[in-house]
Amino acid sequence: MASTDVTRNRVAVLAGGWSDESDISLESGENVVEALTEAGFNDVELLNVADSDFVERFARGSYDIAFIAMHGRFGEDGCIQGLCEILHIPYTFSGVLPSALATAKDEAKMCYRAAGIPTPDGITVPAGEDLTEGQIDQVIEQLGMPLFVKPACNGSSFGVTRVTDRAQLHEAIAKATSEGDNVLIENCIEGMEITVPVVGNDDPSALPIVEIVTNADFYDVKVKYEPGSLHHVIPARLEPGVYAKAQQYAVAAHKALGCRGCSRSDFIVKADGTPVILETNPVPGMTKRSLLPDSARHGGIEFSDLCKKFIELALEDRDKQRNEDQQK
Repeated sequence: MASTDVTRNRVAVLAGGWSDESDISLESGENVVEALTEAGFNDVELLNVADSDFVERFARGSYDIAFIAMHGRFGEDGCIQGLCEILHIPYTFSGVLPSALATAKDEAKMCYRAAGIPTPDGITVPAGEDLTEGQIDQVIEQLGMPLFVKPACNGSSFGVTRVTDRAQLHEAIAKATSEGDNVLIENCIEGMEITVPVVGNDDPSALPIVEIVTNADFYDVKVKYEPGSLHHVIPARLEPGVYAKAQQYAVAAHKALGCRGCSRSDFIVKADGTPVILETNPVPGMTKRSLLPDSARHGGIEFSDLCKKFIELALEDRDKQRNEDQQK
């Protein structure tokens, strides 16, 4: 059994992989190793999930816990979480089902609506399919223009197109299909773009809201990987009531999806002050320029303390599960 001093735990930081976000994941992993070392952990190892001997090393490494620093497919969709479950290795952040739900944006929208959280109207195009001209007419009639076309299960805005003309739809669907599985088409919500990090297990709380300021059509791949100081305004410039409502919705989304440890939900705040949720990220970026660490710093939590907190929350959840199993 691991010591009650969390810094004595042997930690495997899982990063890399095969998704479009593998490079940024490795950067996250390196930053996490540095942060945990700074926090007092002296047995931390970075593992690239894409390495041919990864599974054997992970299974035989006598790790007390895995810190998941993967992004995109296989990392935040429940896959790596499932491997940790099979190997009985506790891990940071959400479990298999919440990770899969949060990553599948079309499925997550149903959870948001059930929790009373406004979300854009949209339709799902099954993987490998396209729309007929008649179906395009119906989509435009139902959702209006402009539209966002995106992979239902990808991250970091890979494969996303802002469509302003019906002639763009076929190409946008093909682009989204190449990056993921099902394709989600949503009406475009205009307003202030914000993101709200949430930290905690059973009693989560929201961190300071980040307002995202860009000169791009949307918060695309290029912008996301530029220095945060160019695009992050913390705290977001919102009326107090709107600010509180956005934090409330982010916590509600965290709970509705069943997230643990942390999550980060993206919103557009409409002109009337309504926060409309776009998606929830169950494994937020962990680079020094990433949104969640930036928010935490403004909330008085240094990156090393934040990473240690995620280890503590994961072990807390493990102990809770053990107690529930013993009471059955």
